[in-house]
Amino acid sequence: MTWALKRQIFYIVVLIVFISLLVFVALYPSLNKAPTCADGIENGTETGVDCGGSCARACLLQVDQISVLWSQTFQVVPGRYNALTYLENHNKNTAVYKIKYRFRFADANNVYIGKREGSTTIPPGMKFAVFEPAIDLGNSVPVYTTFEFTETPVWVSVPQDKIDQLKIFVSNIDLEQADTSPILSATISNSSLFSIRNINVIGIIYDKKGNAVSASRTFVDLLGGEGKKDVTFTWPEPIRGEVINKEIIPIFNIFDINLK
Repeated sequence: MTWALKRQIFYIVVLIVFISLLVFVALYPSLNKAPTCADGIENGTETGVDCGGSCARACLLQVDQISVLWSQTFQVVPGRYNALTYLENHNKNTAVYKIKYRFRFADANNVYIGKREGSTTIPPGMKFAVFEPAIDLGNSVPVYTTFEFTETPVWVSVPQDKIDQLKIFVSNIDLEQADTSPILSATISNSSLFSIRNINVIGIIYDKKGNAVSASRTFVDLLGGEGKKDVTFTWPEPIRGEVINKEIIPIFNIFDINLK
């Protein structure tokens, strides 16, 4: 091997090493990134892809499915109905910010007569309800009502101290004029020091057999820290059957509230 050829090989090796160093310097930051909960890879302390471990999002295999306890429609006036489904989230420390759902209605012959779609939050560790008002079904009478979520829930962990602090209590539940123009009233109280906005309050009336016979909904735009507010539900027609029990369910999106 001549001296000139050796020199050419030396220069080529130096050039290759130099280019390799440049490529390594350019790629090192992306190859050595710290694991995150949004990188699309199961890494770090995660127990799934971008979920579990130190991530706020819970993995689907770690949570229980929502139980749909019952779904029903209630006539408001002929041809117009309210729909309600009663559910339970068994997961004490996980909730869903927003999820889409669908009510479907069928007549006595199980013939499809309509649907209603919407979205709701799923609060952590409690029974709750989803309400849809003023459903116009024309001359059809809904006998069967079904409810389903139409997308996969994104479960997010909620700190226990936040759950403990943000509680709304219900008192002074009273029903008047059940045989004429029913009025259901109650007081809701915010036990925390933080303001809670956009509270969806659902009222349900039960007969002596424990069956729901009617339901309605109202809203509270803002309930200040340690504040109280009276809520009222009204119906244009008498409640059918003997009323034995009343239930008031306040629902709010726990993710919309910052404790800091």
